[in-house]
Amino acid sequence: MSAAALSIVVVTFNARQDVLACLHSVHAHPPDRPWQLVVVDNQSADGTPEAVARCWPAVPLLRLDENVGFAAANNIGIRQTSSELILLLNSDTLVDAGQLEALCRALEGQPGAAVAGPRLVDDTGRQEVSFGPMISPLGETRQKLRARLLADGPAVVRRRLAAAMVRRQFVDWVSGACLLVRRGAAEQVGLLDERYFMYCEDVDFCAALRTAGHQVLYVPEVTVTHLRGRSRATVPTLTTRRYRDSQLAFYRKHHPGWAWLLRWYLAARHITGRRS
Repeated sequence: MSAAALSIVVVTFNARQDVLACLHSVHAHPPDRPWQLVVVDNQSADGTPEAVARCWPAVPLLRLDENVGFAAANNIGIRQTSSELILLLNSDTLVDAGQLEALCRALEGQPGAAVAGPRLVDDTGRQEVSFGPMISPLGETRQKLRARLLADGPAVVRRRLAAAMVRRQFVDWVSGACLLVRRGAAEQVGLLDERYFMYCEDVDFCAALRTAGHQVLYVPEVTVTHLRGRSRATVPTLTTRRYRDSQLAFYRKHHPGWAWLLRWYLAARHITGRRS
């Protein structure tokens, strides 16, 4: 039986050098199956689309007239493709030999799973927290503590946390920085919720898939490098506001009883979000 084809969607925003490196890594280490790649540019102002068109003229490039956000841009890319498997890949990621194929095979080996995500590491090899429990007040606190201890905690604690993160397991969500999903399942839940401009869309997407009866698989034997924070660093104030907008939207949708308290907390800190 032939392997299912793969469509790779890369969304960009002011990430010229990163996306060129990302595209190079994909073309240098493609999966062992039919595949295609599409780039969706969210109205970059740093010459990103021009650079992609010049260096990778064969790659379909969708230049949006406005920055519609990460979720909406990914949906646009998904709708431009038709492969059975879809990989949402951040522009600030790098893939090595065999990793894309290994991720596809891991998902295909779990018929009950609709999504699979790899272990993410930075350019020094340090692992980031790329999966976790459903977002909630307690869950967010635990996740932030986990990330802090993994980065700067005592050596014995870091080793224990790292050891717990190398076990293949079913989880509530995996990071949208590198998220592989079955098209049928993605379409079943209506793709990504576009009320999330940036952040929380991956957790919400995985929650919708789990509600529909699918599983989410974390695959630590597959490793992808994530040079996180590059594009958002170009507009840090706006990025913070967008994050809070998405966080509030998530709580209104999933934890409405807590949304008012979160909004009060953000207002007290002079951080306000738009109503969704």
